[in-house]
Amino acid sequence: MLKDQDMQLSLFSVLYNKIPDNHTLKVLRDEVDFSFINAALEQTYCKYYGRPAKEPELMVKLLVLQHLYNLSDVQVILDSSLNLAYMYFLGVNPEDDLPHPSLLAKFRKNKLEDNLTVDEVIIEVIRQCVEKGILEGSGLSIDTTHTQANTFKCTAERVMKRLAKKILKTLENECEEVPEEINQEIPNYREIEDHKIAKVVMKSYLEETIQKVEETISLESTPKVEKLLKNVKTILSDPKFMEQKGVRSIVDQDARVGHKSKTAHFFGYKTEFIMTTEDRIITAVHVDNGAYVDGSKFDELLELTKKSGVRIEKVFGDKAYFRKPILDKIKESEAKAYIPVSEMAYKIDEEIFSYNKDSDEWFCVQGNNTVRKYHKKGKNKESYRYYFEKEQCRNCPIRDICISGKTVGKVMEVGINTPEFYGYSQEQKKDEFKEEYRKRACQEWKNGEMKNFHGLGRARGYGLKSMTLQAKLTALAVNLKRIAAILSSSKGVSLTLFPFSCTFLLNPQKLCLTGDK
Repeated sequence: MLKDQDMQLSLFSVLYNKIPDNHTLKVLRDEVDFSFINAALEQTYCKYYGRPAKEPELMVKLLVLQHLYNLSDVQVILDSSLNLAYMYFLGVNPEDDLPHPSLLAKFRKNKLEDNLTVDEVIIEVIRQCVEKGILEGSGLSIDTTHTQANTFKCTAERVMKRLAKKILKTLENECEEVPEEINQEIPNYREIEDHKIAKVVMKSYLEETIQKVEETISLESTPKVEKLLKNVKTILSDPKFMEQKGVRSIVDQDARVGHKSKTAHFFGYKTEFIMTTEDRIITAVHVDNGAYVDGSKFDELLELTKKSGVRIEKVFGDKAYFRKPILDKIKESEAKAYIPVSEMAYKIDEEIFSYNKDSDEWFCVQGNNTVRKYHKKGKNKESYRYYFEKEQCRNCPIRDICISGKTVGKVMEVGINTPEFYGYSQEQKKDEFKEEYRKRACQEWKNGEMKNFHGLGRARGYGLKSMTLQAKLTALAVNLKRIAAILSSSKGVSLTLFPFSCTFLLNPQKLCLTGDK
């Protein structure tokens, strides 16, 4: 049950006066109201029975401190018992006991994502700041950054070998011994020079082992073995697995190989987020495996951003976001898109051809224009065919450049969205577009900040759920740090963010400053 919070300050609370007024945590405690967390999670606790639980607000604040200063569960509790600024932010008295580190893991797993999502916490914090006039920007930027998995990448052969070992070990633990009918001699794939043959050999052995296990033992009496066999079958049934594009680790089966460029790749996850360009506040976050296609969840991220009350007038993105559904969604939100044209979606040589949207005609540099248009509908593709006037094409001096074969008149076949994309192409050539697009650079700063200072460069745990929680808590932490910086700058003071700027030794009998006797 949740106990009634005692707001009475102790004798030792006078030590909080030692905390500088411009300290990040003091600014946040005084300006941001976290009480909504207790109200949101109140129904998940028994009201009248059970041992009094630690307040959800306290637990969320501990998680914020953990990601703000990149600490482990144990370290954040230890530091919070020594650091006055931490204590003040948590809303506890210096002599109060803090929860055991194991409670943080239980709270993350059982309370946070299942009842109150970090998305809701981020939205509420931003909404408060918008209402108070702290955040006033109207531009949004979207991008994706990668995070390395907390394990190494294995070949398909090695994954199958480890799965075979796990099956045998689980059998031994649940059945006390491995049945004699099951072959325990796992093939050594390293002795096979051809990797393709090695994969086939390992897969055959694994499938044979699964079959023998199902024939030999009763799966109903061995639930762990049954669960493991289902998992192995799922992995083997994925056609991407044998092509090295599926599961590459049995420890973290959600991580995938992704590509940073044509030659550079990584193994892990992608975090896609929207942030404001002026205030540099993250408004929405989505996490997926490394093979995630940028922009797939754009609609969901934009809707989350709208819930926070942020004004949306401009949306910035790189070429990966130049897609018709995304552009339409931005237009529907009455915002202007600042996204460079992608060569994959728009392949017109504008040095030779130009388009008039009013007359729906294409013109070439020699003065010829299209005289008719045909809407071509294929099985999986639609396009427009524009036909230029034949006689002008017949005598054109640059005929050899744009016409091949025996065709008399030029026929231009373009994608169904090309006429609309031409307008975006012309827009991005303007100085106003180039000047505004510079604001997108803030996204790269934020990526570097979260990776270099807040631990987003590598996953803390295993699995997509763990990575999602890590990324969203990191976003919440950097948001709070940025909000404190904005508040401090508005008051004309510089911000302090030293984790041990106010550290004290706590003694059950006596509380004294470090170094004092």
